[in-house]
Amino acid sequence: MAYDKILVVGGGISGITAAVEAAEMEYDVYLVEKEPSLGGRVAQLRYYFPKLCPPTCGLEMNYRRIKTNPRITVYTMATVKNISGGPGNYRVTVEIAPRYVNENCTACGECEKVCQGERDNAFDFGRSKTKAIYLPHPMAFPMRYVLDKSALADGDLDRIMQACKYNAIDPNMQPQTVELEVGAIIWATGWKPYDARKLDNLGYGRFENVITNMEMERLASPNGPTGGKILRPSDQTEPKTVAFVQCAGSRDENHLPYCSYICCLASLKQSLYLAEQNQDTEIYIFYIDIRTPGRYEKFLRRAQEEARINFIKGKVAKIEEDPGSKDLIVTAEDTLSGKKVEQRVNMVVLATGMQPSLAGMELPAGVRVDENGFVQITEGMYACGCARMPLDVMTSNETATAAALKAIQTIVRG
Repeated sequence: MAYDKILVVGGGISGITAAVEAAEMEYDVYLVEKEPSLGGRVAQLRYYFPKLCPPTCGLEMNYRRIKTNPRITVYTMATVKNISGGPGNYRVTVEIAPRYVNENCTACGECEKVCQGERDNAFDFGRSKTKAIYLPHPMAFPMRYVLDKSALADGDLDRIMQACKYNAIDPNMQPQTVELEVGAIIWATGWKPYDARKLDNLGYGRFENVITNMEMERLASPNGPTGGKILRPSDQTEPKTVAFVQCAGSRDENHLPYCSYICCLASLKQSLYLAEQNQDTEIYIFYIDIRTPGRYEKFLRRAQEEARINFIKGKVAKIEEDPGSKDLIVTAEDTLSGKKVEQRVNMVVLATGMQPSLAGMELPAGVRVDENGFVQITEGMYACGCARMPLDVMTSNETATAAALKAIQTIVRG
């Protein structure tokens, strides 16, 4: 007997899209997300392509579609542990970690006010802190707090429980295991930024004012660590000169051998963030090739018109720091002029590559990935978004709709 339900693994924009598309075609869907909230990488952005919308634009609409559709069951803090069976007849074991906050939570925030313990905020890539009990981010779905028991200060638990009027804190909550029977599985596990610490010559982790492009998104976001003001980390001042280093880890046989597709556009977009803040900011983009596929050629023209961008065709050899000013000296060869360039800037942004989230992970039986960690499509198991290849948001959503249709075809054929 074939099962007529669909499992979507990953609750970012492509996973959400696949889930709502399948559910609106009257199929029951389980949506499994390992983080405490849906939203994925899009929730961390200031704006996303192609229309430069804030995350609220796409996520709020889709959250509403989830809330109003009883065919979608969402599991957060959940991980797929085991898969057995085959197309049309999968049995999937999902493990759900304890949130220590139950469904009574109204996100009123009283618990957070009395909590003293703090933890690094992974949503801001460690550039801010949250309390031990925290809301994952302002657009969290479900809109419910999470308790990190390892970060509690002495007396915090008593204070939190007393502050909660809704009996929502459950410190004895245990891990749960659920068994799901589904006909098809969609992998929408997304991507992670390549670890910039592996790029020894670029100084990330050693020099305070070398940041990644995703950290730049958080600095530019109104709900980010600086309230949307782009400030360099060492002294919280506005940078007057900024260098973008393209292909930081991408197109490199020692790191990621492929082009990450969206990095050039991200740097152009972030140049506009800087121009919005201060039109006089001098920007240097060190690149191998500027890649703006399809319709995005127009965006390159816009960035050239609105921001003060100096394009330098050449791979960056090294980045050094002036210890006194914390300024950075970027060394590269300008391949067009044949001259060595040593450019002094206040801050450097590394356009780190997109690595699939499954890269390097132990995977359940039946899940196939290529040598880079991208999911390979097989009958009954489909991939969408950046689990499949580096993509922008618009194309991720297109592949999500396609994956939903393929999953339905598997069920119908079964």
